[in-house]
This record gives sequence, structure tokens and C-alpha cells, in this order.
Amino acid sequence: MQSSRFWQTTTAVGLFIGYSGYYLCRSNLAVATPLIIQEFGDQGIDKEMMGKIASAGVIAYAIGKVINGLIGDAIGGKRVFLLGMIASVLATILFGLGGGVLVFFVAVIFNRAVQSMGWGGLVKITAHWFSYRNYGKVMGLLSLSYLFGDIVAKLWLGQLIRWGLTWQELFFVAGGTLFLIALFCLWAVKNDPESMGFDASEVNPNSLLKDDSNEKKASLGEILRTYFSSLSFILLLIMSFGLTAIREAFNFWLPTYLFEVADLSEGAASQFSSLYPVFGMISILAAGFLSDSALRGKRSILILLGCVPMTFVLILMAADLKGQIVPLILSSLIGLLLLGPYSFLAGAMSMDLGGRKGSATAVGLVDGVGYLGGTLSVWLTGRLAQYNGWNSAFWVLAVITALTAIAAGIFYWTQERQKEEMQVY
Repeated sequence: MQSSRFWQTTTAVGLFIGYSGYYLCRSNLAVATPLIIQEFGDQGIDKEMMGKIASAGVIAYAIGKVINGLIGDAIGGKRVFLLGMIASVLATILFGLGGGVLVFFVAVIFNRAVQSMGWGGLVKITAHWFSYRNYGKVMGLLSLSYLFGDIVAKLWLGQLIRWGLTWQELFFVAGGTLFLIALFCLWAVKNDPESMGFDASEVNPNSLLKDDSNEKKASLGEILRTYFSSLSFILLLIMSFGLTAIREAFNFWLPTYLFEVADLSEGAASQFSSLYPVFGMISILAAGFLSDSALRGKRSILILLGCVPMTFVLILMAADLKGQIVPLILSSLIGLLLLGPYSFLAGAMSMDLGGRKGSATAVGLVDGVGYLGGTLSVWLTGRLAQYNGWNSAFWVLAVITALTAIAAGIFYWTQERQKEEMQVY
């Protein structure tokens, strides 16, 4: 029989590879968007329409986050994690077979709805396998999965475009790859240590849901009442709305922005847009280790320190600077300042508040509200870029970032500052 450490490591590796695979069937739409606009532009599919399609998907993702978070706490993380993968494969194939607005809308909505199962399942499993003392480090490493998946998708699919593959073939390749990854995760990922005959992990004593028993599950009413009567959770929702809005705008529109402003080809724009998540990986690793060690769990400080300079970077992007180098530098800085702080919201901070009993629900609510912000930003960015230019879009994103910085400051002052003398780390 293998040791607890073996299955803890194997499960973490499976979660990393699995969630990276999710992004093959998610980032492919951003990569293919310039090609789709070129092919269907005479049918009314322009940047505004693609923004509407993407926003509809984000709405489905937000709703799915809440619903699947509740389901994850009820039936277990592994089931929702794997189910989301298989359903996303089917949705991706459906999009590749489509050829018009209606099919695109249906496929994207279906895909994003089922993709919302992935992260909640990952967090639920992680909360069971690891001590709260290591949440920042572990979630920092696991949060690299969505950046790694985004990088691989954009580099690989961008290269396939250069080799002459159509956008339809990109979707078929992505779906087939995710199916193979799901088979690996079926073996590698284990739901919790107790099911393997090992002891349960150490739970955070400051969790909103006190975990007095590993067997008793909290009711839905108890979870929701506890969360929505907590100022810390409300502020977490506000920060999630703002940072997810910025993240989704850059995730979807960056290849198109570089194609138009930096005068890059479609394939090169896709590949160079991977600089944004590369710098985000550095941000996530640094933020995760700093929050657990130097800051002893006071994660809102890093959110504040990221949002303030990011506001000024977005103002610079709104200045409509030309050339190939400057847009690449500024978008890379956004990745560095944004993605580390963002990773806390539906990661370590949700796990801190939700513990083992309510972590999936906390993640679902935090991400659900966040992706409402993402819905607004993806649509509004596309509309402003289409009719007013990219500078208008970046001004709006700068305002959102500044307001998020204020929420982070309030969170620190009212919540984390009061706990500085508590020796729970």
C-alpha cells in the first residue's frame, strides 16, 4: 500500500494536469477569434458579437460556479472535477462542428457551464488533502495550472495556426487532448485521505464554518447564513468582482488587441499573448509563499499592492501607445500585478473562510460573483474597442482596478489587521 504522502502528491499532480487541460478547451476560443471574425465578418460576427458570445459564456460560468460549488460540497470534488472535463470535450466538439451565431452561442454557454465544475472540485479536494498552514503555498502551485494550461494552449494552438490548421481543427485537437487527460485523472486524483485509510488534514481554526466533526456536513442554509452575515466574505466577493473583470478582459481580448495594435499576425499574437500568463506564474508563486510566510495569512495586503500600480499601468495602456514592444511590456506587467493577488480569492482565501465543510461553496460564490464582473468586462471591452477604440476600454478597466484596491484596503483594516497578534500561523 502506498503512503499518504504518495497519494497526496499524486492527487496534486493530477489536479494540476487536469485543470491545465481544462484550458485547452477554454483558451482555444480566444486564439481562434481573429480567424472566426475573418471568416464570418460578413455575417455580422465582429468584435462586438464575439464579445457577446464570450460574455454569455461567462454568465453561464458564473451561474455554474455557484451551483457546482454546492454540488461539490454535497457529492465530492473528484466527481465534479471529472464530469466537467468530459462534458467540456463534448461542448468543444460541438463548437468545432458549428458555423453560425446560434451554434456558437449554445456551444460556448454549454462549455463554460460545465467548465465551472473544475476549480470548485480542485479546491474541495485540496482542502481535504492539505493542512490550512500550507494553503497559500499549495494553492499558489495549483493556481499555476490555469496559467500553464493557458500558455500551452496559446503557444500550441498558435503554432497549429501557423502550420495552416483551420479554427475548426483547433477545437478538435483541444477536445481530444482533454479527453486523454481525463483518463489520467480518473486514476491519479483521490477524493480525500480518509477514503484511502489516512488521517484527515488540519483545518483552519478561523474558518467561518467550524469543523468539529469530519463526518457531519453543514447544511446549505447554515453555510449561506454564515457567509452572507460575514463582512469578510462580502468584501471578498467585491474584490473577486473587480479582479475577475480585469482577468477575463485580458484573457479573452489580449490576442485580438496585440493583433490590431502591435501589428502581429494571428499566430504571433496568440503566442506573444502567452507572456501575460508567464509573468502571472511568477506572480502566483511569489504571492503564495509570501502570504503564508512573511505576511502570515494577511493576503489582502498583496491584493492592495497589486491593484495600485496596476491602475497606473492600465492608464498607460489607455494612452494608445503604438509599436510592438510597449503593448507586450504593459500587458506582461498586468499579468505580474494581477494574477498572484487574483489567485487568492477563489483559492487560499476561500479555503481559509470555508474550511473542509464549505470550501467548494465558498469558491462557487466567490467565483460566481467574480465572473459576473467578467461578463460585464468582456462585453464592454469588446463594445468599447469596436466603437471607441482600445483606449476607452482600458480607462474603464483602470477605474475598476482602483475601486478593487479600496475594497482590499478595507478588508485589511477591518479584518486582517485585527488578527495580527493571533498566532494561528
